[in-house]
Amino acid sequence: MAHITALRVQSSNPNRVSVFIDDEYAFGLHIDLAMGLHPGQELSPEEAAALQKQDVRAMGYERALHYLSFRPRSAQEVAQYLKGKGLDEEDAAAVLERLQQARLVDDAAFAQFWVNSRENARPKGAWALRAELRQKGIADKHIAEAVADIDEQASALRAAERKAQQLAGLDEGTYRRRLTAFLMRRGFGYAVARETVDRLWDEQRARPLA
Repeated sequence: MAHITALRVQSSNPNRVSVFIDDEYAFGLHIDLAMGLHPGQELSPEEAAALQKQDVRAMGYERALHYLSFRPRSAQEVAQYLKGKGLDEEDAAAVLERLQQARLVDDAAFAQFWVNSRENARPKGAWALRAELRQKGIADKHIAEAVADIDEQASALRAAERKAQQLAGLDEGTYRRRLTAFLMRRGFGYAVARETVDRLWDEQRARPLA
């Protein structure tokens, strides 16, 4: 049976402790995991391996918290991020489960956040929003709930207002074609796009000449 001969806080990271077994560096641990260890303690290979697995997951959790600090993420985004940081599928799943239990990762809440963000900054049609959320691994039931209350006509009008100003002065045919194409690229259906273009064109014609 091997023995822990020293525990030293790492100078480069005070949250990590170097574990020495039989006077040789063996591995590093998060300081919380090292709190239960002491010099002279016996440590079997199985116990050492278990500690290192806990450490991998603890580091993965901290990295995930940093990743989540920028904006909410879907479960799929977090899982892909953790795998990109070297966690295997089992460890990534364990970290993700811990995050979900803490409600730090919640796909239903993420879907609503995504839709609200789009509505406030860059309105898109329900079709485009559904496609974006599916790409992020969101289940259809959460997508349906998130887009249920969208007023596509109002969203299309907000999305088109600035573009319409840029197109002002063009002949009617060109104006209509370009603005309709713009809205359809944003994921709005043809009927919604056409009604929006009709309204904006009529408003433009009604403005008095400067």
